[in-house]
Amino acid sequence: MMAASPTALAQKPDSSGSTVLLQILKLRTFIALFAVLIFFTVAVPNFLGAANLVLMSKHVAINAILAIGMTYVIITGGIDLSVGSIVGLAGMVAGGLLLNGLDTQLGWTIYFNVYEIVLITLGLGVFIGAVNGILITRLGVTPFIATLGTLYVTRGLALLSSDGRTFPNLTGSEAYGTSGFTWIGAGTILGLPVLIWILVVLALGAAYLAAKTPLGRHIYAVGGNERAAGLSGIRVNRVKMFVYMFSGLCAAIVGLVISSQLQAAHPATGETFEMNAIAAAVLGGTSMSGGRGTIGGTIVGAFVIGILSDGLVMMGVSSFWQTVIKGLVIIAAVVVDQAQRRLQARAALTRVAKGA
Repeated sequence: MMAASPTALAQKPDSSGSTVLLQILKLRTFIALFAVLIFFTVAVPNFLGAANLVLMSKHVAINAILAIGMTYVIITGGIDLSVGSIVGLAGMVAGGLLLNGLDTQLGWTIYFNVYEIVLITLGLGVFIGAVNGILITRLGVTPFIATLGTLYVTRGLALLSSDGRTFPNLTGSEAYGTSGFTWIGAGTILGLPVLIWILVVLALGAAYLAAKTPLGRHIYAVGGNERAAGLSGIRVNRVKMFVYMFSGLCAAIVGLVISSQLQAAHPATGETFEMNAIAAAVLGGTSMSGGRGTIGGTIVGAFVIGILSDGLVMMGVSSFWQTVIKGLVIIAAVVVDQAQRRLQARAALTRVAKGA
């Protein structure tokens, strides 16, 4: 009888209860998704009706787009609290340009068509993300403080842009080439809302970048061990700049879509959206300690948050209790993530001991 080699022993699955629990924890997002889906299907009549599914998919898509950008940021070990405010400011900029154009203060006004408004608004999101990146990488401000400050600045700018008023009737004008603005939020392609297509393209692109490109590997390396990543030649600051600019871009997309859907822009739009994005990413398995997470997991996490939010609304639960429940969900997700990390470390030590 041949003795097993140390390598074989190291690769042999651990049959202990800890390993079984570890596998369950890895599947926690799917378990949570099926749990909330089954619960609300039973508790709420017509929860799976076609009209509600379409509405819910739009809510999920908005959270998911924000969460995709947030996932990259959290994988690097950072946080972006400014995304909700960027949503509000992006909508106000798009609405203001659509209604009033750009007053040059020289006696004439520049009016932009839809494509130009979209580019300007997306550029604004990237610019604010770059400001976050510069504060963090060049000035050494912690991500929490830097993006908290940006949260207040961008929200204040959104309020100042209209003195706190709403930009209504964003239906556009054929004379200025802006009549297609509402198509962004209300149009369809092959029977599916444009918003869903935006999510699909963005999610596939982000997943490919994370899994198949050097930049994706660098994002994980920076989050896993920033110092080691720097010593191995990875340009840590550039990677961080990219993730915050990408997060700003995702927030600007959401701002555009919401103002188009509602045909109105309000400076308070996007408040607490950052919490939904963080919750979706963490529920999807992204570690708040950095170095771990997937775009696919984040999308599933966004479905959990979306189903939970819509289900609670249909059950008549107050918005105050919804906030409490979402907070508890985030805390539970972080606690479970920490438990998973401890079990993984214990399993690794067990395999090493058996190999020795």
